[in-house]
Amino acid sequence: MQSALRAQRAPLHAVTCRWAHRTTKELDSIIRVDHAGELGADRIYAGQMAVLGNTSVGPKIQEMWEQEKFHKAKFEELINKYRVRPTAMVPLWNIAGFALGAGTALMGPKAAMACTVAVESVIVEHYNDQLRTLMADPSIDKELLETIQKFRDDEQEHHDTGLDHGAEQAPFYKFLTDTIKLGCKAAISISKVV
Repeated sequence: MQSALRAQRAPLHAVTCRWAHRTTKELDSIIRVDHAGELGADRIYAGQMAVLGNTSVGPKIQEMWEQEKFHKAKFEELINKYRVRPTAMVPLWNIAGFALGAGTALMGPKAAMACTVAVESVIVEHYNDQLRTLMADPSIDKELLETIQKFRDDEQEHHDTGLDHGAEQAPFYKFLTDTIKLGCKAAISISKVV
């Protein structure tokens, strides 16, 4: 009798294992938006490097860009692992990120660093919110939790680097950073659902 029950459960077990990496709607949203954010950050640094790559801040921007490339690659891996649909906004974020990076870099190195401070402050806050959500679920994938913690720390380091390189001395610093922060928050909201 028990062997017959096991035989009946076998197909169900196979289906369950096949979908073991399917996620909740909330987790889908976290992975989707983080992938979009890391793509945007990659493009911002690409834009900054296109303008400032041969200046004294070029090596520092390149260093931060290398970390963002790694972050983007990791979230591309997680998108596949969890079978999450990327945001439909990827083409727009690609263009907008590069334009933001290049545009602020054309205003000078301090404005580029102000862009970094603005973007990274929003991302650090966003990652902290996600960490609180994830830590409330005892069954959460530890790899995802550790990834977000590590990337949050990297983004905080980028923020601090921007301040160390004169971001607050950029022309119209407050207006510039407030505007960029508003754009980043809007992109996060859109990427969660679209």
